Amino acid sequence: MSIKNDAKEIKEEFQKDDVPLLAAAQAYHYLLSIIPMLILLLSIVPYLNISSSQIMRFISEVLPDETSSIFKDSIVSVVKTPSGGLLTIGILGTIWSASNGIHAFIKASNQAYEVEENRSFLKVRLISIALTFGMIIALVVSIVLPVFGQVILKMVNVFIPMPEHIKLILSILRWVISIIVITSILIVLYRFAPNKTLPVKEILPGACLASILWLLISLSFSFYVSNFGNYSATYGSLGGIIVMMIWFFLTGLILMIGAEINVVNHRKKRQQSQTSQQGEMNVTH
Repeated sequence: MSIKNDAKEIKEEFQKDDVPLLAAAQAYHYLLSIIPMLILLLSIVPYLNISSSQIMRFISEVLPDETSSIFKDSIVSVVKTPSGGLLTIGILGTIWSASNGIHAFIKASNQAYEVEENRSFLKVRLISIALTFGMIIALVVSIVLPVFGQVILKMVNVFIPMPEHIKLILSILRWVISIIVITSILIVLYRFAPNKTLPVKEILPGACLASILWLLISLSFSFYVSNFGNYSATYGSLGGIIVMMIWFFLTGLILMIGAEINVVNHRKKRQQSQTSQQGEMNVTH
């Protein structure tokens, strides 16, 4: 009965906060943030002797063709032309722009918890920047371990032959590690994004579910677009943008679903605490 009531409350919160609208707002900011974020990541590549073709090959393996083609010109330009400005003053503006997506999530989280933002502008922006780097780590882990984990295992097996049961364990472990890392970063996101002090045990359920959903939906959506969806035929050159916007919307939706689960869990714990305190006061009197 409790699960049914919790599901009903989550549905009510979902409708009350108009979560799809909040997810769409996040998707817009994520889209504006993705190029600065890529520039930030790729600004050190020219100093690592990695070619633009290697970078594009990597991106084409993890993203649909419509989406990867969007980044081609930007990646080639950044990789072939080392810019000291990006590693000095220019990087500050890049980081600032890249953090706008998380800044939008902070606003959405405050709306979900129905709290006002009274932290200073600088503090909120610094939190946004720190959480942006955390989300970059989560994104890299979610791509590298599940997608390239099997390739890495095959390479290791060439030099160090492994029994089949060890390879099976390691294959499962790459997913487990991926979920643990993403969940840990989402716990930090849910803990510091809203202007509210929340114990970890209250945000753990939402973080766990969001990390699993994010992995499943991201991989499923990429598989669908690569094998069945032909957005270029419908939208032409805008196909890649449409694909990216849909994925960003799904990401924002999943993050908000996790946040709403945490909101309901927080309210439930608070009501239980108040009931317990009232019971203790009645016994005392």
